[in-house]
Amino acid sequence: MTAGSSHDGRLLVPLYVHPAVDPAAWRAVAAAGPARVAGVVINIADGPGDAFDNVFAAGAEEVRAAGIPLLAYSDTDYGRRPHADVVGDLLTYRQWYAPDGVYFDQVAGHAGALPHYRRLATAARAAGCGTVVFGHGDHPEPGYAEIGLADLLVTFEGDWEAYREMTLPLWTGRHAAAHFCHLVYDVPAEAAAEAAALITARRAGVGCAVPGSGDNPWSTLPFELSALQTQG
Repeated sequence: MTAGSSHDGRLLVPLYVHPAVDPAAWRAVAAAGPARVAGVVINIADGPGDAFDNVFAAGAEEVRAAGIPLLAYSDTDYGRRPHADVVGDLLTYRQWYAPDGVYFDQVAGHAGALPHYRRLATAARAAGCGTVVFGHGDHPEPGYAEIGLADLLVTFEGDWEAYREMTLPLWTGRHAAAHFCHLVYDVPAEAAAEAAALITARRAGVGCAVPGSGDNPWSTLPFELSALQTQG
């Protein structure tokens, strides 16, 4: 998965809305294509759910057919969730929806958890995942950026006000911007351009800024795709 700036079309989209609820959102993402969307995180129920979903599978296939990588969401509970349970999520996703990679969420950031996440990354690649994303939500210890671990680190996930106050650790400057992603929600429409510029200025090669808030802000699309959703 390659990456450019957040405002030239390279977005990581957490698409946490069922295609039966908002089919226009799924069509909009597919219509944007891989030139603008670096990947889509699919998430049925904080994981693959209890049973195969035909409607969800059809939505996922539409996005995949557009050439956009699908990333399966799996919660790691900051290292507390057993390795077998996390890998079980991934294998179920692979069987049902054939994602291209995995988005491990709630990833711990302390050095003591590194061996656990090395094992998870190794298991994911052994299961056929071409892309491994670690969703820290904050800057972890520098060791998490080591070569061969995760392809992408989500080093910010939070609201717009918190993002405006964020500072970058110096160690991030030793790595390519394509290694980092910032996910920002509760962004006012009038601040959309500012958010995109700030993501780029902070050397996050992949990003996403959405207007949504509350329990599931990722049920809304990034501003860059909202026009496509209306057209859909």
